[in-house]
This record gives sequence, structure tokens and C-alpha cells, in this order.
Amino acid sequence: MTFFLADPWHDLKEALRRQARVVGFDVAGFASPLPPPHAQAFACWTGEGHHGDMSWLERHGERRQDPRRLWPDVQSILVLGSNYRPPGDPLGCLQDPESMGLSAYARNRDYHLLLMRRLKVLHRWLETRLNREVPARLFVDTAPVLEKPLAVQAGLGWQGKNTLLVSRRFGCWLFLAEMFLSLPLPSDKPERDHCGDCRRCLDACPTGALSRPYWLEARRCLAYLTIESRGEIPAAYRRLLKNRVYGCDDCLAVCPFNRFAPTTREPDYLARPILQSPRLRAFADITEERFREVFRHTSIKRLGRVRFLRNLEVALHNADTITDNNATSAGTHPSPEMEKYPSGQLTFGHTIRQLIDRTDKIS
Repeated sequence: MTFFLADPWHDLKEALRRQARVVGFDVAGFASPLPPPHAQAFACWTGEGHHGDMSWLERHGERRQDPRRLWPDVQSILVLGSNYRPPGDPLGCLQDPESMGLSAYARNRDYHLLLMRRLKVLHRWLETRLNREVPARLFVDTAPVLEKPLAVQAGLGWQGKNTLLVSRRFGCWLFLAEMFLSLPLPSDKPERDHCGDCRRCLDACPTGALSRPYWLEARRCLAYLTIESRGEIPAAYRRLLKNRVYGCDDCLAVCPFNRFAPTTREPDYLARPILQSPRLRAFADITEERFREVFRHTSIKRLGRVRFLRNLEVALHNADTITDNNATSAGTHPSPEMEKYPSGQLTFGHTIRQLIDRTDKIS
């Protein structure tokens, strides 16, 4: 006769996974604290300068690659995902040059706030369950963690050719959070790569920033240029920006695994009314006070009004160019704004400086 003894760590792990869903996460997995495979590739990527001006990615390299160096007491890592797939076509706004292109994740409350709150609730539940303090570290983009490789090791998905986490259940629409635990909870089975011969994300990138599979050149990425970069938008990429003002979802949205992903059930991930169908010109004269009011608690607020207006100027110029080209084809006159400048002579930066000077005086 064979007897099977219950594994208390396995039971606790599954109870913690169930509770993660109760508090609002959509998926949970467990990884070991060992360096994830290919961790050295990150050092190679930054070493070649593909991270652009994101200098913080160069710091704490050893701690980023090895979770045990970040926190020596870690024995297991709980990786959690939250589905934020928006309703409708996330690229639909690109069909209307007068519409403001905003990345889907930025149209409502900053997800960092929500996920950290849920992490804390889940941690308190764990301590109540064990009736003791449980040392842990909670992260939502708040520490040098290779979160996507850890999510792969925890079985949440695989890192696709667009460098994003891809899930068979949720496509590319997962926010990630981590709980480093001082408990020896068993690991889940890593997810294997299912990209195969598909290259939709590579072909969809407007600038060729995905120069090869699994490799992103940040300085050519429109999301980087509109969010992370503090300089002017390079001339070579201004037309390619189209009407995008914050982020770019192209390589994310075209992934075929998105067809399996349900629309998010989280109200905080749905676009707030003023950002459901925003128009570019409605924001051209935005003051500092109004900017803070409209984008309160969103990721866009951290961008700041100056860089927001920088991006907006390029998008407005692109919209005017399309409008004037259509007008010329129809035999009508270009817009008064464009008539001030000979063809090809618009100096990028003049409008942004005027807007900033004017709104600074108002605010």
C-alpha cells in the first residue's frame, strides 16, 4: 500500500494562488530566486546602448540579474499578472489623424498604485493564514527586477519577439507585480516559447525598433521617444509618430495571441471619459493646472506638461500635413497655420516654445 503525505508548502502555494485571484489578480505563478535563463542578455543589451537614456537600467546589474543579491532572504518569488486588455481596437485611434493616440494602459489610473495595494492585501492575508509575520518584498516596477524573465519562469507566459510577455490566455495584456517571499514555496513549470515563425510584431513596428526577434532598440521606439526621452523627437521619426502623443501599442496589439484575451474587468483600467476619444486640438493650450487635473493619477502625469506638449506639437503638425495634403488634392487651400511656412520649412520646436511660454504665464 502506498501512502502520499501532504506537502504543506504545496498546499500553501495553491491557497496563495487562489487568494491572489480573490484580491483581483488574474493569474499567479511561482518561480525560484535563481537568475533566470538569458539574464546575461540584459547586460549585453545595455552594454550596446540600446536602452537609450534610461540610465537607471545600467545600475545594480548584478542585483537585477540575481534576485538573491537584491534580497538575500528570498526563497521563492510569486509573480502576479493583471489583465488590462481594452475594449475595441487599441489601434483604432490611428485611423483618425485628429484623434490623440494614447497607449491603452495610460488612459486611467496608474496601475502601479492599484497593484501595490493588492500586493499588500495579499501579503496581510498570508500572515493571517500563518499567524505570524512573513518577511517579504513587494515590487511593481519599484526595484531592479527582471520581471518578464521571472514571469516566464513562473509559467505566466513567454517573452515574445516584441520583447513583451505573451500569455496564451491574456496575450500581451498583462501588468506584472512580484512578491519576494522568505518561504520555500515550490516553483511552477516555465512556459515555452510559442512564437514560432510569426513576425507580425516585427513587421508592425513603425520605426524598425525591433531590429531582430527578441531585441528592441529603444532609441528607435516610439514609446521610448514619447515617454522616456527628454530630448526633441528626432526628425526621422516625426512623421512616423502620426498622432501618437503617449506611447505606441503597435507591436503589442498585433500579436495573434491577443484574440484569446478577454476584455479587462477592472474599472480602473478602462479609459476615463475625457480620455476615451480625446482630440488633439482640445489639448493644445492646456495649462499646468488643467494638465494636472485631467491626468491626475495616470502615467501621463509623470510625463509632465512640457514633454506632453512636445509630443502634441509633432502630432498636430502631422495632422495638419494630412489635412493640407487632402485639401490640395481637393483643390482647396491649406490651413492658416501651415500657410505661414513654406513647404518643408516648419521649424519643429517653435510652437512648443510658444505654448509653454504662454501657458506658463497663465498658470
